[in-house]
Amino acid sequence: MAYSSFSEFVAALDQAGELRRITVPVATELEITEVADREMKSPGGGKALLFEKPTIGGVASSFPLAINTMGSRRRMAMALKVDAIDELAQQMQLILKAKPPTSMKSAWKLAMQGLDLLHAKPKHVRSGPCKEVIHRFDGDPSAGTAASALPTLLDLPILKCWPQDGGRFVTLPNVHTRDPDTGERNLGMYRMQIYDDRTAGMHWQVHKVGARHGRRYYERGEKMPVAVTLGGDPAYTFAATAPLPDGLDEILFAGFIRKKSVELVKCETVDLEVPADVDFVLEGYVQPGELRPEGPFGDHTGFYTPVDDYPVFHITAITHRRNAMYPATIVGIPPMEDFYMGTASVRIFLPVFQMNFPEIVDLALPAEGVFHNLVFVSIRKQYPWQAYKIMHGLWGMGQMMFSKYIVVVDDDCDVHNTSEVLFRLCANTDPQRDSTFIKNPCDALDHAPSVACIGTHMGFDATRKLPAEGHNRPWPELLKMDPAVKAKVDALFR
Repeated sequence: MAYSSFSEFVAALDQAGELRRITVPVATELEITEVADREMKSPGGGKALLFEKPTIGGVASSFPLAINTMGSRRRMAMALKVDAIDELAQQMQLILKAKPPTSMKSAWKLAMQGLDLLHAKPKHVRSGPCKEVIHRFDGDPSAGTAASALPTLLDLPILKCWPQDGGRFVTLPNVHTRDPDTGERNLGMYRMQIYDDRTAGMHWQVHKVGARHGRRYYERGEKMPVAVTLGGDPAYTFAATAPLPDGLDEILFAGFIRKKSVELVKCETVDLEVPADVDFVLEGYVQPGELRPEGPFGDHTGFYTPVDDYPVFHITAITHRRNAMYPATIVGIPPMEDFYMGTASVRIFLPVFQMNFPEIVDLALPAEGVFHNLVFVSIRKQYPWQAYKIMHGLWGMGQMMFSKYIVVVDDDCDVHNTSEVLFRLCANTDPQRDSTFIKNPCDALDHAPSVACIGTHMGFDATRKLPAEGHNRPWPELLKMDPAVKAKVDALFR
């Protein structure tokens, strides 16, 4: 079943030998980052780290900090309660291919899938662990709550990650917003710079759903209610980062992957609902038209991103568990924890890509490409220029529009082996014939384009060439040893 709390997940990591406890005081300013960065770059992603005594400006925090909890293939699978991520990919494939039953066997199989889908619908509850401690900043504390010694933003063990960062920022915020016209909710992840005890930046880029919701509130001249949750079942954090098709509810997706309905509770000061089992809830609003400089920050690009103006989030309440645990990550030069989260997303949503493009065999986002910069995709090629169809199709799918380079290879190439893909790229391409440029939106954090948020992308066709593609010579065969010889040598030296 699903995790009932973030601390339960951390305890499971501890029991599995996947956690290292740090019992000495370590500063949230740079020091935790240095420890975590070394661990993340250890073979296989190292261990999860639990800092039992994080310090803020030399003062001990009331809350322990856990980091790198999803920073390996095994921990990523444990976070989603599966033996391997491919299990969820197979479930996704079954749902996408589900057809009306034609026999008792197929009806039962469909029913089993339906049981999983039933969990996608959230439940509404009156209260939950996230309200064990409530602090309202409007001077009206709720009756019957433990309202003593309650924190502001400055009391949370929020990290300052890199020396030239503009300040501390929340690295794993699950940001809840709602479309004022349709009522559709969205769960996204946007970094939040801490300005003071009650305000933070809201770094939603112009392409993000949160920014789209914000525009509608701005046009109406209304304050935009926002809630930020931290911790709880790691499925929430994964859902917030998953590349879901626009309009698909992340809360429904979280319920599906955790095989248990998400229990939602109403916030204290804003008209939004959040998961009842999270560790912290930051409630507040974004004021239309109010912007403040945000940054610079070291980010997943491996460079500092520039200062730019972003909306300001005003805190109206903070609620939390009595024994809350603060979840964190860091981003920077890969590989880091986000590589394993991104890889899991690709594996789970591969069936969605294959539903749109049946010729796709596999897809990978290598660590060196920091997600958006480089995509490897293998296809079963059947006709001329099919590779270009795949490139343009992927550039038109959600966040894949940020993919700076796409390399298409044949189905016998392992896209998870970067060396093998580069070998095919170098061997199978004529640079002028087999490359293409397009104009497309870019990631706002990409410093390379001359103008922010817009630039060019490049695609490479590294597949075998057909005569109709301008290759009029015989295509050579790839070197392979005779299978009988391989088997004989295997037996000889076993």
